Amino acid sequence: MEPDDRLIAKKEGWARTGRGLTGEIQKDERPRLPPGQKLNKSFPVLDLGILPEVDADDWELSVKGETENPLVWNWDRFSALATDRIVTDFHCVTTWSIFDAHWEGLFFRKLIEQVRPAPEAKFVYFTSYDGYTTNLPLSVCADEDVLLARAWNGRPLSREHGGPVRMVVPKRYAWKSAKWIKEIHFMKNDRLGFWEMRGYSNTADPWTEDRYAQ
Repeated sequence: MEPDDRLIAKKEGWARTGRGLTGEIQKDERPRLPPGQKLNKSFPVLDLGILPEVDADDWELSVKGETENPLVWNWDRFSALATDRIVTDFHCVTTWSIFDAHWEGLFFRKLIEQVRPAPEAKFVYFTSYDGYTTNLPLSVCADEDVLLARAWNGRPLSREHGGPVRMVVPKRYAWKSAKWIKEIHFMKNDRLGFWEMRGYSNTADPWTEDRYAQ
């Protein structure tokens, strides 16, 4: 199955025209709802037009790169560790937000503790089972609310929302929260991901409306 070219072209157009930008930069205390966002009651489904079929029994996560202890986890190994719970808000660059999403999984900082990144590792690159990629600074991934999620609102994460396992990075726009996570690569240098190469911001801070590349 190939990505939906029309969908990709449409979102590239949003980046060119600055869709959703309001210019309401927050200088003081951050409000709960970032500028330009609208509260949504449901959890919309957005992807590249590919829904990979990855059964839990077949799922593996490979963690490699600039680390002392690269690893490969299967579902049983991951599930034995993924008992962390957190409630967060979630913000998509397409201007919707949801409040109080209940996630269950493994805090990313625990993965960091296991793989022990080398001192020169400053960035993390994510690859998904649908071929999607994105990137983040290691310092962002080490935040206390970032996790590898396997459940949402008390139920196993559905295929449409990135199951069996997806990233959740609440303080960044949702394209940084890669679905169907397959590989995590710790790197010395930054590397742009799928949307970052197509006009979207590399930092993706919702409260500064950092939606698109300058």
